[in-house]
Amino acid sequence: MSRLRKLGFLTIGLFDEADPAAGHETTLRMIELGERLGFDSAWVRHRHLQFGISSPVAVLAAASQRTSRIELGTAVTPLGWENPLRLAEDLATVDLLSGGRLNPGVSVGPPMHYDLVRDALYPHSADLEDFGDERLERFLRAVAGEPVPAWKGTEGFEVFSDRVQPHSPGLRSRLWYGAASLGSARRAGKLGMHLLTSSVVRAEGSSDGFAAIQRRHIDAFREENPTGRVSQGLVVVPTDSATPEQRDRYFAYAAARTPRTAAPQGPAGMLFARDLVGTSAEIAEQLQAHAGYQAVDEVVFALPFTFRPEDYEQILTDIATKLAPELGWVPATSPVG
Repeated sequence: MSRLRKLGFLTIGLFDEADPAAGHETTLRMIELGERLGFDSAWVRHRHLQFGISSPVAVLAAASQRTSRIELGTAVTPLGWENPLRLAEDLATVDLLSGGRLNPGVSVGPPMHYDLVRDALYPHSADLEDFGDERLERFLRAVAGEPVPAWKGTEGFEVFSDRVQPHSPGLRSRLWYGAASLGSARRAGKLGMHLLTSSVVRAEGSSDGFAAIQRRHIDAFREENPTGRVSQGLVVVPTDSATPEQRDRYFAYAAARTPRTAAPQGPAGMLFARDLVGTSAEIAEQLQAHAGYQAVDEVVFALPFTFRPEDYEQILTDIATKLAPELGWVPATSPVG
């Protein structure tokens, strides 16, 4: 098992419906804090019709102007909600604004609760939309700068390109795939993407447990793409500098979520990982015994959904200054206290 080489964190960007601007500002300040602490990357989730970030590209555009080094990612953008060409334009623009720091992660499949949102999202083409590989491949071609329309040239005073503009040459090499199944992990490798694993996998009939299943996904990806990057994302909450009140809330949060980890959930058989709460030494020991963690040298630790800004500051600080060094990580810059 190699030392931890890259450290990232993931946030949903929670906000109050009555004051959404404050929540978005909190997210931007967390990303700024992450850069000061030496984190290698900051990632935002994508939530539609919920009280979390619905437009991560816009948020990361703002973050790109308030940071200078930290990489910025989406984990993940569901392509079922997106027009692949338009998304490619937006991502290329933000990548250029950030100086090539963008790491977009995407997923395929129908939008969540599609039967409820289809008429609002695709009123005239709901039955025609392809939410699988064809949509993903259109997106990959657009990002790569392959021809989109069959025509380019000048019309009057206007000049038209046959590929997405602006074009960011390195962006295609920084695309990630959020995979929860063995097949999707293999697909990510075949497409030359990087692999984002998270705290949920499809059991697919296996009773081996979360860590063993996740390890099989990582191994299958690497069979297809030996040089591709793999990042593991688990909910990790160190308590080293937490107050007694914070510790009590953190453990209560994890305890309330533990029952769902006992067996696969729902028709899709989704299996959830346990949240890791405790001292940095305790969490490091659990990670080092985790079959999925043993196969990676990058992590994007997920922050719990419903905590307070001061909680996130404490958790991020403990991760960067206590937990990650236990795992062999060296900060990108000298962390601040």
